[in-house]
Amino acid sequence: MTTVPVLVTGGAGFIGSHLCEALINRGHHVLCIDNLQTGSLDNLAGFWDHPKFEFCQHDIIEPLSVDVSAIYNLACPASPVDYQKDPIHTFRTCVLGALNMLELARKKRVPILQASTSEVYGDPEQHPQTETYWGNVNPIGPRACYDEGKRSAETLFYDYHRAYNVDTRVIRIFNTYGPRMKADDGRVVSNFITSALKGQPLTIYGDGKQTRSFCYVDDLVRLILACMDRDTRNDTPINAGNPEEYTMIELAELVMELVEGDSSLIHHPLPVDDPRKRKPDISVAKDVLNWEPEICVRDGLSRTKDYFVKTTDGNRFQPLGWDHKLEVAHA
Repeated sequence: MTTVPVLVTGGAGFIGSHLCEALINRGHHVLCIDNLQTGSLDNLAGFWDHPKFEFCQHDIIEPLSVDVSAIYNLACPASPVDYQKDPIHTFRTCVLGALNMLELARKKRVPILQASTSEVYGDPEQHPQTETYWGNVNPIGPRACYDEGKRSAETLFYDYHRAYNVDTRVIRIFNTYGPRMKADDGRVVSNFITSALKGQPLTIYGDGKQTRSFCYVDDLVRLILACMDRDTRNDTPINAGNPEEYTMIELAELVMELVEGDSSLIHHPLPVDDPRKRKPDISVAKDVLNWEPEICVRDGLSRTKDYFVKTTDGNRFQPLGWDHKLEVAHA
């Protein structure tokens, strides 16, 4: 008898690939869906030929009809560089993609988790941010395709629960980093590490006093699994992040220390609608999921640096026989 797989959309992405691997290690059969717009087959190298892994190239803005036992919806470009390249497609992924996955969950009567984002808080006037804070988002700015798209997806998730009793679970992911990040994704950790490794100046936007909180990817995956392991859903979204808070200058100095290079800092103007501060209140995650981060930023950055050292040497994955798994799914 064939085991019904769990579905991970965006599974070839940075976070999605780590989640796929963790689920396989737990004994699950995993169906990974990705349109490969920003995801990469490289990220799947370690388990590509695993008998419990299946890959399907598909864009979730189109309906999908497959048998699944649970859904993890992570599909969406997540860095400003990526999601601003095609803002309309980003918004369609957030909204139509969520709608299609919710319909699948409703028809199959399975739980579904939405990977939302701390960007729903915008440039917050509350610090640290709690799940009850409604945010301060510019609905017409260049980041709105992602910020408002994710807010709209959350609306759909809670409406589907109220209207159809779908078992919906929502987490709000704060800055996450680790191996399998793209070197050119425009995120601050990858920017700083790759620049430092090349001996180039590290770019600071604005005065560098804006803050972020950085969660290592393994810690985030533990939270995702804990959220879906619960017998019951939570009535509110759950913040997923590390409350260690760093200014951009502090982060840059730590990266330069770890790389042991001779890079310097340069300053560029602050991007439009760039949040001034970002730090999660993780009280709900602690109380409801018994979760908190275990990897400190220094250790996580060291591991991430080691990954970039390897990948910048050209050690990339070229899958053998990949074509038998690259199938387009149809509704």
